[in-house]
Amino acid sequence: MKSIAFSGLTLGLLAVTSSALEPLTIKGSKFFHADGTQYFMKGIAYQRSPTDPLVDKSQCQTDATLMKELGANAIRVYHVDSAKNHDDCMKIFEDIGVYAFIDLDDFPTYIEQDGPPHWNESQLEAYTKVLDNFAGYSNLGGVFVGNEIITKSNGSFAAPYIKAAVRDIKAYMEEKKYTRKIPTGYSAADIAELRPNLQNYLACGDDSAVNVDFFGLNAYEWCGEATDYHVSGYDKLNENATDYPVPIFFSETGCNVPTPRTFKDQFAIFGPEMQDVWSGAIIYEWIQEDNNYGLVDYGRADPKTAIGGDTWNRGGKPTPLPDFSALKTVWASVDPTGVSLNKYTSTKGPISCPASTAGIWNVDPSSPLPTLGQTAVFAEVDAAVGPTTVASSQTTYSVDPTSTSKPNAAGRNGVAVSGGFAAAVIAVAAML
Repeated sequence: MKSIAFSGLTLGLLAVTSSALEPLTIKGSKFFHADGTQYFMKGIAYQRSPTDPLVDKSQCQTDATLMKELGANAIRVYHVDSAKNHDDCMKIFEDIGVYAFIDLDDFPTYIEQDGPPHWNESQLEAYTKVLDNFAGYSNLGGVFVGNEIITKSNGSFAAPYIKAAVRDIKAYMEEKKYTRKIPTGYSAADIAELRPNLQNYLACGDDSAVNVDFFGLNAYEWCGEATDYHVSGYDKLNENATDYPVPIFFSETGCNVPTPRTFKDQFAIFGPEMQDVWSGAIIYEWIQEDNNYGLVDYGRADPKTAIGGDTWNRGGKPTPLPDFSALKTVWASVDPTGVSLNKYTSTKGPISCPASTAGIWNVDPSSPLPTLGQTAVFAEVDAAVGPTTVASSQTTYSVDPTSTSKPNAAGRNGVAVSGGFAAAVIAVAAML
């Protein structure tokens, strides 16, 4: 791979905190504590503040007290401010045994599916600033390079850009000589047509420098008392993940139709059906909002002072809701033991990259990943002559006229994808 020049001080490596928690390690498809016991994630999606919930010491202490009562050992935070100091909140969560899994992107920098897909220096710089900010915390469990970037069945053309981001984040850690390699992964929308191609593509082959270290799935299939392991489709999810070479977990779950939630899926995830394959789950979400997924309620805000139409308080005294009590009871009754590190031998070798299948998985596994600064270009394609020629910094795709969205086809420059050859045609700028 071409060397990437990085600059800037690795702030996170200097922000060393006292270690109530040792960093997690990964071997094969499992997370492990420093003492060799297997780590199973009982996590909460914690985006109390839309911009950064980890900067208010008092609020973190209040919420952490309840999370300890709940039995949580992980939080997932979707947006943070890399310019802020997070020592207090990270230490508070560390002291109660909670690891933080942090998304590196924010709304301006996430990898777009339809924008068209691109991965450039500005995005990398923003991601690495977050990484530097958090790298020194021993309870940083891992980072996500994206969340639900692909949201439709014919959106697989964006997958190489996700993998390119993983590659460059790992290269950055290598070049900056991080004292430990922060586990780097992706959180996927649950799209039936893409199973298990996306999860396999992001971890296929034997090059750990470009593969995810873990894979998260946002799944809301287990709904209500009438659902079970088979009805929900969890049996199929488990089958698809059985030979996965890195840890896989539910990065969001907790269907709320009907309410109140019973969280019965946790018995399967942490039970004999799934505990040997899955590393746990993150429940969506901590704060009560209009979507009615909250475990706690901070009350209503004054409509006169509410920002952006958000009439829910984003902090203050949290009142546990019925879902909080239900989850607390369920988590208290599930205690997977797993396997100890010194007795675990991973038999899962490299998995094959999924073959390109028109209309299902539109990525050619033999094609190189996008380079830093590359943007996908949708260009006119003729069945007889193939895709039009574009500059080397671009990737060419074709559009299937039966599709209602931007599409998929083959190009030799950059990332090759396959799909229906047809005249198509949207041209977009190659460099952002």
